Amino acid sequence: MRIWVDADACPNAIREILVRAAERTHTSMTLVAGKPVQVPRSRWVGAVTVTTGPDAADDAIVERMSVGDLVVTADIPLAARAVEKGGTALNPRGEFYTVENIRERLAMRDLMANLRDSGTISGGPPPLGNVERQAFANALDRHLAKHAQSQQQQ
Repeated sequence: MRIWVDADACPNAIREILVRAAERTHTSMTLVAGKPVQVPRSRWVGAVTVTTGPDAADDAIVERMSVGDLVVTADIPLAARAVEKGGTALNPRGEFYTVENIRERLAMRDLMANLRDSGTISGGPPPLGNVERQAFANALDRHLAKHAQSQQQQ
C-alpha cells in the first residue's frame, strides 16, 4: 500500500501527521501537486509535480495508484475516482469516502456548489481545528494498523 496525497490543498498540519505516520510505519507516501512542494528528507516520502491544468494532480494520482492504496484528499470527485479504482480515500477531517457514501457526497457537493453560485449561501467548511486533526490522525492510524495486520496474515 502507498499513500497518495492531493498536496495542492492539503493543510500543513495534516501533511505533518502523514509524514510522521509514513516514517513510523515505513509506508511509502507521495505528495502530488501542480507546483513544487517541500518534501522532508525521508526514504518514505516523495513528491510528484504535474503540469498545471484542471485536475492534473487528480489525474496523476488516479493513473499511478493501485488497488488498496490510500488517497488523502478533500476533493470529492478525486475521492470518487480513487474509490472506483479500488483504493481508499480519506479526507483531512478524518472521514473515509466509501462505495456506500461517495454518491451521496458527490450529490451534496453539487448541491452546495449550486447554492453558493446562486448566492443562497456563502463560504465553505469551517477551518480545521484540533478536533478534526485528531480525528484525521486516529482514522489514519486505524487504517495503517489494519493494513499492517492484513500484511502479517499473508
